[in-house]
Amino acid sequence: MSRRALLRQSACGFGMLGLRGLLAAEEARNPLSPKQPHIRARAKRVIFLFMHGGPSHLDIYDPKPRLERDHGKPLPFARPLTFAEEQVGGLLKSPFAFKRHGQSGIPLSELFPNLANHVDEMCIVRSMVGDSVAHGGALMQLHTGTNTFTRPSWGSWVVYGLGTENQNLPGFITIKPTLFHGGAKNYSAGFLPAAYEGTPIGYAALGPDDLKEPIQYLERPGMPADLQRFELDMLQKLNRRNAEQAQFDPQLDGRIQAFELAARMQTEAPEAFDLTKESEATKKLYGLDNDETRDFGWQCLVARRLSERGVRFVQASHTYRVGNPVGWDAHSNLVPNHVGRAKQVDQPISALLTDLKARGLLDDTLIVWSGEFGRTPIAQSGDGRDHNPYGYTSWMAGAGVKHGFIYGATDEFGYHAVEDRMHIHDLHATVLHILGLDHKKLTHFHGGRNFRLTDVAGNVAEKLLA
Repeated sequence: MSRRALLRQSACGFGMLGLRGLLAAEEARNPLSPKQPHIRARAKRVIFLFMHGGPSHLDIYDPKPRLERDHGKPLPFARPLTFAEEQVGGLLKSPFAFKRHGQSGIPLSELFPNLANHVDEMCIVRSMVGDSVAHGGALMQLHTGTNTFTRPSWGSWVVYGLGTENQNLPGFITIKPTLFHGGAKNYSAGFLPAAYEGTPIGYAALGPDDLKEPIQYLERPGMPADLQRFELDMLQKLNRRNAEQAQFDPQLDGRIQAFELAARMQTEAPEAFDLTKESEATKKLYGLDNDETRDFGWQCLVARRLSERGVRFVQASHTYRVGNPVGWDAHSNLVPNHVGRAKQVDQPISALLTDLKARGLLDDTLIVWSGEFGRTPIAQSGDGRDHNPYGYTSWMAGAGVKHGFIYGATDEFGYHAVEDRMHIHDLHATVLHILGLDHKKLTHFHGGRNFRLTDVAGNVAEKLLA
């Protein structure tokens, strides 16, 4: 190598070292800055549609002829642990008719006539498995990977691994989260830095008409922007000086990041939640003109607006609230419960898929639909079903998954997953993989060891990847 070539390449190398230093400093200053994935990413963002209460897979996605044939007969094997041991009956056939739809011919029950138009875009996972028969533990495991400890939410892990595309909005937003069964623990950053905490928009007891100000205190105070910036800089200077003296104070560090994000949000968040910018046709598509669909329709439309503005992980929750006290938790009155709940979400979810596809966003957005568990094939209280974490259905759509595809299967009664079991750890590993994250490499050192979302388990479901 000539001396000139050596000097030229060395100079470039020193420049790259300097650039890496600048990038590291920027990441330290703003932990939400975009980060490179571990592997090729199939999707850029996630919209998680959470159905609180445990919708019955047997009455929506997983028809079982054996239940039709043996309706009323006793379960022919030992019943596993269930939540409510009393008032247990025989096998219960579905009261809802199933019909095949689309080119894929995937069967769906009459409860979801609008969603039926999208089966060719869906990857239906019929073999989900969890570890808890109670709502609290099941919600915690779905959202955080564990049913016994407070750990970071999977939305927090995603933003921790990838950052977010829009620095003026939080990377993880949860719309109207439940206050039951773990509450804020389900969107907590846990032991991760506080900047990765989920930002709640309203809460379950409020309808969309109550949320005139989805995030409080976003309006600028009555002062010029430069004066507000001066005050914030002074406050942050004091906070950082205190942080240096305290060595490390996670609460103070979180407060510093929160002040910075809040200031940036004032420039963009009000517009993101302003649905007056949407056409009347779009509002009608989501069902905002109907009392039954308005609430979840509002959530789905806001989720679309946040996603197209670069928010990495958005959750919309159909959940326990005033006027809907049990969600999908149909221990009795299965028919009126599921008919009512399905009417509330069917049109909005269909609209979300239609809207994302029309805007080209479905090509790089992963949609995940799930409850915390399914329901049993045996009756409870005569006309209901108990909790069932041993085999139930979730689905995904959009980027990274096969379309018009059924993954896994339960037994002939729909009680246990028997083919391609998808434990919640596997679901988390698969979603991270689609986003370009290796779940074994996405770790955080805490309490003397490295932790990860999937703990010491989890396998990517390669068969369902596009």
